[in-house]
Amino acid sequence: MTTIRTVATHDIVQSLFPRTVTDQDKLGMAVGRAIDSALAQFSYDFRQSRRPTVSAMSRVAESLLDEGLAEVDTEVTTGERQRLAGQVTGVLQSFRRSEVFGLLRPKSRLILVQEVVGVYAQPDYWNGRDRIYEMKSYPATLALPDVKLQLEIFQLAFPGFRTVLATFDRFSSPVVSKLTEVAPLEARRRDELLRMVHQKGLELGEPKVLEYIDHPAVRYSLPA
Repeated sequence: MTTIRTVATHDIVQSLFPRTVTDQDKLGMAVGRAIDSALAQFSYDFRQSRRPTVSAMSRVAESLLDEGLAEVDTEVTTGERQRLAGQVTGVLQSFRRSEVFGLLRPKSRLILVQEVVGVYAQPDYWNGRDRIYEMKSYPATLALPDVKLQLEIFQLAFPGFRTVLATFDRFSSPVVSKLTEVAPLEARRRDELLRMVHQKGLELGEPKVLEYIDHPAVRYSLPA
């Protein structure tokens, strides 16, 4: 049996770009999780030849929002909850008109470096052939270093795939959506990333038996 150290992409990004979580951040995370879960269900239902309406999915999303607010233990006024629910509905409506609608989430892949470190990487959506999407419900751009790093790690996990940042800005009314394709990794940057994730995996990773990990592995050797 082979024991490796495993770490999630999120944990690597967070370790490099830490920040203090405020009450407002907790609200944002609750809204973001409600949106992510509702959109995933929306796309899944569509692929199953069901045609849920936006109003039906909005009710689902609002229920998820209430659960999220309870989890972060943050009280909001009735007016604030209505405002947040309106953001969720706006994203649902915009998402339904986008090319991402109807796509599914790929199975998490394992970036296996030197047969020693494994990094779990799972973008939000893919078309199953040649394109992956990471969705954000705020005005994220590739100028944000944490967003850029997350997408670059996904590129390691899905070599040969075109990588797209899909933003649905819930703070704008109506919601502004944008698809931004990420440039392919250059060899030098790929090598830098491999060294970095290998080091972070050794620092942060949990030991796991490789043969028991049920995720497609993408293998790399460290550059000389």
